[in-house]
Amino acid sequence: MSDSSPNSIDSSEVTAIPGGLVTALSETPLAAALRASSSIPLAEYRGVQTAEVFSDAPRELAALLTGSGVYDLGWRNFLSCAGEDRGRWLNGMVTNSVLALEENTGGYAFVLNAQGRIQGDLDIYRRADALWLQTDRAQVDVLTAFLDHYIIMDDVTLQLEDAWTAVGIAGPHAVDKLAAAGLSVDAIAPLHLAETSWRGRDVVLAHAYSPLVPRYEIWIESSGALELWNALLDVDAIPCGAKAVEQLRILEGTLAYGVDITNRDLPQETNQMRALHFSKGCYLGQEIVERIRSRGLVHRTFTGFLVEGPEPPANTPLLADGQPVGELTSLARMIIPGVGERVLALGRIRRESLERKSVLTAAGNPVIPFTLPFDFASMAVQP
Repeated sequence: MSDSSPNSIDSSEVTAIPGGLVTALSETPLAAALRASSSIPLAEYRGVQTAEVFSDAPRELAALLTGSGVYDLGWRNFLSCAGEDRGRWLNGMVTNSVLALEENTGGYAFVLNAQGRIQGDLDIYRRADALWLQTDRAQVDVLTAFLDHYIIMDDVTLQLEDAWTAVGIAGPHAVDKLAAAGLSVDAIAPLHLAETSWRGRDVVLAHAYSPLVPRYEIWIESSGALELWNALLDVDAIPCGAKAVEQLRILEGTLAYGVDITNRDLPQETNQMRALHFSKGCYLGQEIVERIRSRGLVHRTFTGFLVEGPEPPANTPLLADGQPVGELTSLARMIIPGVGERVLALGRIRRESLERKSVLTAAGNPVIPFTLPFDFASMAVQP
C-alpha cells in the first residue's frame, strides 16, 4: 500500500514540542497527531483523550479477535526506576518478585498500603540500566507520589519518561503485520522485551499479557508514533479505537484499576493471582496477604457475567433473592464474531453466591456468571 491509505496522516502536519510530546498534553501523542489533520472523534479513556472509533466498533473488535488491529497505547505511561538500590527497593514495594526478573522480562504487580489494600497496579520490566514501570495515565501521578514517599535512604530515582509512548497491535495476524512493517517479534516470548531500531529510531518491542489473542506493544519516542501508525496501516492492520480495545479487555477479563479495582480491595479478592508471589520476601502489605493465604478464603471474587436484556450502567448491584451480593463494574454490548451480540460484564460477587449457583439479576435482568476469559464456544449462537 502507498501513503494514500485513508487513515494515514501526513507527519509533516504535526508540530512537536519539547520533551517529545505532541500538542495538547490532555491527548495522547498519537491522538494529537491524528486530530491535527482529521476529524477522528476523541473520547476520554483511562485519564487521557484518544480516538474512540475509527470505522465502527464491531469491525474493529473483529480485527482484534480474528485478524490484526492496531491501537493507541498512549494512555499507558512509563516510569523509570533507576539507582543502585532499585531492585531491592521496588521488590519491597510490590506484590510480585522484582528480583526474580531477568533482563528484558516483565511481570504484573499490585502496590499495597500497610493494610493490604490495593493502591495501584503496574507492569514492571527489567531493562539493562533501569526498571521500567508501565501504568495507566489515570493513576500515574497518585501512584508515583505513593511510591516516592517510601524512598528514604535509598539510592533510587523515579522519573516519568514522557518522551515515550506506545502503539499496540493484537490479533492472530499481528506477527505477520509487524514483520511486513519491518518489526520482527517471532522470537520474543510472552512478557519479554527486545530492544531494536526501526527506520533509524530506537524502539522496544514487548510481547504483552494476552489471554485471548496475541498482543504486542511497540514503545517509541512520541515524535515517531505517527510514522509507526501509518506504517502499520500501510500493511493493512485495521485501526481500532478505545471502544473496541475496551471490549477486548472485558473479553479477556483484565481488570482496570479505578474501574474494577479500587483502593478498598484486597489482592486475592481480584482473582488476579498473576500479580502475587508468595515466596519473594517482605513487602508493604505482605502481612495481610499472607494472613488471607493462610486462612485460604476471601468472601468476594471477580468473574465474568453474561447479561440478558438491556445493558445496565456500571456499578449496578448484583442481586440474589432480592439481596445485594455484588456489582457489575465494567460492561459492554458487543458483537462477537461467530457468536453474535452479547452484553458482557466484569464484576465482583460474594463467593457463596457463586458456589450455591444463586439466580442472579441486575437492574431486573437475568445475569449468568462466566469463567474468565470468556469462552466463545459455550456462548455460540444456536441454529
